[in-house]
This record gives sequence, C-alpha cells and structure tokens, in this order.
Amino acid sequence: MASRTVIVEAVLQRRLLLCLYGLGTNVGIKRVADGVAAATLPPGQLDNEAALRRTRRLFINRDNLREAIRLIVNATLKARDTVLWGEGTSCASDSRKFGSWSANFMTEWHERYHGPGIMVYWHVERRSVCIYSQVTSTTASEVASMIEGLLRHLTDAEIDRQYTDTHGASIVGFASSELLGFKLLPRLKNIGSARLYRPGPARMRRGRAWRRCCRTRPSTGM
Repeated sequence: MASRTVIVEAVLQRRLLLCLYGLGTNVGIKRVADGVAAATLPPGQLDNEAALRRTRRLFINRDNLREAIRLIVNATLKARDTVLWGEGTSCASDSRKFGSWSANFMTEWHERYHGPGIMVYWHVERRSVCIYSQVTSTTASEVASMIEGLLRHLTDAEIDRQYTDTHGASIVGFASSELLGFKLLPRLKNIGSARLYRPGPARMRRGRAWRRCCRTRPSTGM
C-alpha cells in the first residue's frame, strides 16, 4: 500500500508468513507475536506486534491475497501431471460456518447451525486446490455465490462441471448454468422418493390426453 519498501526481503517474507499464519488459523497477530521467541532472532530483527501489524496493514489486503492465490493455483495446474489428475475441468463448491465473537461486526446468527459466526463459500477444483473463496451472508443465496465463483476465480482452470449440494438445485441455478455453458450437478437428497418421468412420445401423448380431459370436464360450480 505504500509508495516504496525499505525493509529487507528476508525479514519481510518472515513477517508475512507470521501474519498469514495468524490470520489463517484465527489465532490473531497478537498471539503470534507473543509466541515468537525474541531471543532466537538476530539483533534488530524483532518481530513484535507493532511490526507484524504494520506488515499486515501495508502488504496484506484482498487484492494481494487473490493475486497470490491465483499464482499458486496456476503454478499447481501447470506442474500437475494430467495423466494422473486429468485436465481439471470439474469443480465442487460448498459453504462452511466459522465461529466468531458476537462483538465482531461481520458476525451473524445462523439459524441452521444455531450459533454466531460468518459463512465462507469455497470453490475447490478436483478436491485439490481452492480456486475461489468469498464471505457470504447467512441468508444469502448459495446459487449466486456459486455463479460468482465460477465467473471471478481468475485462474487458468477451465471449469465445465460444477458440483454443489442441495442448495444449488434450483431453477435459477440450472438456467444460469445453461446460459454460461457449464453443467450444474447438484446433490439431491430426496432422489429416492422423487417421482421421475422419462421424456418421450408416450409422455407427450398422456399430457395431451390429460389436457383434453380437463377442457371437456363439466364445471362443478365451485
């Protein structure tokens, strides 16, 4: 975020790793700074809380994190053996609740999980690398989050099949996926009790006969 950098590259890399560890594990920068043993570091390179918070403020933001994720995912896809892993054209997405303090401004009460926290929606390519993640509301539609991740993941992965849970099985989701050119494959919980019909001429004839019967049926006056 600043106009220039004067810190040593090795020191900056170590502080970035400490900040990312504190943010990724939800430990916090203060706990990480307290856990670093200052005696084991060379003089003048103390990674205290003030130094870590300054590094987090200047170097870690949403755009930089998304760019780092894009570079890592593209390097992973480039080094992957396609004979063992395939071309990587399928993706699975789902949401996960992370607990947080009630005083946090982003915390929301989730009715299904019965607790405060935030919802994070993930897009994982072939169960190996996460190509996109986003924080969503507890009442937001997962269909919109699914489509947003497919359109804005910015990686070299060519996705043509999208696997979701039952929340993605909606008419809007199937229509949007058809227009965007990928196959939506949701998991259906009630597939065992659902009544399925095979499309064909016999089905069409039964439908026309049912409509003629309804038109010729006399009115009951109700």
